[in-house]
Amino acid sequence: MKKTLIYPTGFAAPRGTYSPGVLLDFGDSKLLYATGQLAVDPAGNVIAPGDAVAQTDYVFKLIGEILDAAGLSFDDVVRAQTYLTNIDDFPKFSAVRNRYLGTSLAASTLIEVKGLARPGCCVEVEITAAK
Repeated sequence: MKKTLIYPTGFAAPRGTYSPGVLLDFGDSKLLYATGQLAVDPAGNVIAPGDAVAQTDYVFKLIGEILDAAGLSFDDVVRAQTYLTNIDDFPKFSAVRNRYLGTSLAASTLIEVKGLARPGCCVEVEITAAK
Protein backbone atom coordinates (compact mmCIF):
# COMPACT_ATOMS: atom_id res chain seq x y z
CA MET A 1 0.00 0.00 0.00
CA LYS A 2 1.18 3.50 -0.84
CA LYS A 3 -0.08 6.56 1.07
CA THR A 4 -0.13 9.94 -0.70
CA LEU A 5 -1.15 13.26 0.84
CA ILE A 6 -3.30 15.29 -1.55
CA TYR A 7 -2.68 19.07 -1.68
CA PRO A 8 -4.43 20.57 -4.74
CA THR A 9 -2.95 23.81 -6.08
CA GLY A 10 -4.62 26.98 -4.82
CA PHE A 11 -6.14 25.57 -1.62
CA ALA A 12 -6.15 27.61 1.59
CA ALA A 13 -3.33 26.52 3.89
CA PRO A 14 -4.53 24.03 6.53
CA ARG A 15 -5.03 25.55 9.98
CA GLY A 16 -3.61 22.47 11.66
CA THR A 17 -1.70 19.28 11.05
CA TYR A 18 -3.83 17.70 8.36
CA SER A 19 -4.04 17.47 4.58
CA PRO A 20 -7.04 18.06 2.31
CA GLY A 21 -6.95 14.42 1.28
CA VAL A 22 -5.22 11.12 1.94
CA LEU A 23 -5.04 8.60 -0.89
CA LEU A 24 -4.33 4.97 -0.17
CA ASP A 25 -3.21 3.12 -3.30
CA PHE A 26 -3.39 -0.67 -3.08
CA GLY A 27 -2.19 -1.26 -6.65
CA ASP A 28 -5.46 -2.51 -8.10
CA SER A 29 -7.66 -0.20 -6.02
CA LYS A 30 -7.64 3.25 -4.44
CA LEU A 31 -9.29 4.69 -1.33
CA LEU A 32 -9.49 8.45 -0.74
CA TYR A 33 -10.42 10.24 2.46
CA ALA A 34 -11.07 13.96 1.99
CA THR A 35 -11.04 16.32 4.94
CA GLY A 36 -14.23 18.29 5.58
CA GLN A 37 -14.23 21.22 3.16
CA LEU A 38 -15.43 24.71 4.02
CA ALA A 39 -16.14 27.58 1.63
CA VAL A 40 -12.81 29.33 2.24
CA ASP A 41 -10.75 30.85 -0.59
CA PRO A 42 -6.95 30.44 -0.91
CA ALA A 43 -6.41 33.65 1.11
CA GLY A 44 -8.48 32.23 3.97
CA ASN A 45 -11.59 34.37 3.37
CA VAL A 46 -15.05 32.85 3.82
CA ILE A 47 -16.99 32.72 0.53
CA ALA A 48 -20.56 34.08 0.67
CA PRO A 49 -20.99 34.06 4.49
CA GLY A 50 -24.26 32.41 5.48
CA ASP A 51 -25.25 31.55 1.87
CA ALA A 52 -25.86 27.78 1.81
CA VAL A 53 -26.23 27.57 -1.98
CA ALA A 54 -23.02 29.44 -2.85
CA GLN A 55 -21.06 27.69 -0.10
CA THR A 56 -22.27 24.23 -1.09
CA ASP A 57 -21.28 24.80 -4.71
CA TYR A 58 -17.83 26.09 -3.66
CA VAL A 59 -17.29 23.16 -1.29
CA PHE A 60 -18.14 20.62 -3.98
CA LYS A 61 -15.78 22.37 -6.42
CA LEU A 62 -13.02 21.95 -3.81
CA ILE A 63 -13.94 18.30 -3.36
CA GLY A 64 -13.81 17.90 -7.14
CA GLU A 65 -10.25 19.25 -7.15
CA ILE A 66 -9.23 16.77 -4.44
CA LEU A 67 -10.84 13.91 -6.37
CA ASP A 68 -9.14 15.00 -9.59
CA ALA A 69 -5.72 15.26 -7.89
CA ALA A 70 -6.23 11.67 -6.68
CA GLY A 71 -7.25 10.41 -10.12
CA LEU A 72 -10.87 9.91 -9.05
CA SER A 73 -14.24 11.49 -9.83
CA PHE A 74 -17.58 12.18 -8.15
CA ASP A 75 -18.79 8.81 -9.48
CA ASP A 76 -16.22 7.19 -7.16
CA VAL A 77 -17.63 8.80 -3.99
CA VAL A 78 -18.99 6.11 -1.67
CA ARG A 79 -19.68 8.18 1.46
CA ALA A 80 -20.47 11.81 2.22
CA GLN A 81 -20.84 13.41 5.62
CA THR A 82 -22.40 16.87 5.79
CA TYR A 83 -22.60 19.42 8.57
CA LEU A 84 -25.12 22.28 8.29
CA THR A 85 -25.50 25.08 10.81
CA ASN A 86 -29.19 25.42 9.89
CA ILE A 87 -31.22 22.32 8.99
CA ASP A 88 -33.66 24.61 7.14
CA ASP A 89 -30.91 24.97 4.51
CA PHE A 90 -31.19 21.27 3.65
CA PRO A 91 -33.41 21.68 0.54
CA LYS A 92 -31.03 24.32 -0.90
CA PHE A 93 -27.98 22.22 0.00
CA SER A 94 -29.54 19.06 -1.41
CA ALA A 95 -30.31 20.64 -4.80
CA VAL A 96 -26.64 21.57 -5.25
CA ARG A 97 -25.32 18.31 -3.77
CA ASN A 98 -27.41 16.28 -6.19
CA ARG A 99 -25.72 17.99 -9.17
CA TYR A 100 -22.41 16.56 -7.99
CA LEU A 101 -23.36 13.26 -6.30
CA GLY A 102 -26.65 12.41 -7.99
CA THR A 103 -25.25 9.42 -9.88
CA SER A 104 -22.91 8.05 -7.20
CA LEU A 105 -25.72 7.40 -4.70
CA ALA A 106 -23.13 7.62 -1.92
CA ALA A 107 -24.02 6.58 1.61
CA SER A 108 -24.63 9.86 3.42
CA THR A 109 -25.03 11.42 6.83
CA LEU A 110 -26.34 14.92 7.58
CA ILE A 111 -25.78 16.56 10.94
CA GLU A 112 -26.98 19.95 12.16
CA VAL A 113 -24.28 21.67 14.23
CA LYS A 114 -24.10 24.82 16.31
CA GLY A 115 -21.14 26.17 14.36
CA LEU A 116 -18.20 25.30 12.12
CA ALA A 117 -14.47 26.04 12.31
CA ARG A 118 -14.84 29.38 10.51
CA PRO A 119 -17.49 31.95 11.45
CA GLY A 120 -19.73 32.60 8.45
CA CYS A 121 -19.41 29.05 7.13
CA CYS A 122 -22.72 27.21 7.15
CA VAL A 123 -21.81 24.03 5.20
CA GLU A 124 -19.01 21.48 5.60
CA VAL A 125 -18.72 18.27 3.58
CA GLU A 126 -16.24 15.40 3.85
CA ILE A 127 -16.14 12.43 1.51
CA THR A 128 -14.68 8.98 1.03
CA ALA A 129 -14.11 7.69 -2.49
CA ALA A 130 -13.01 4.31 -3.79
CA LYS A 131 -12.06 2.80 -7.13
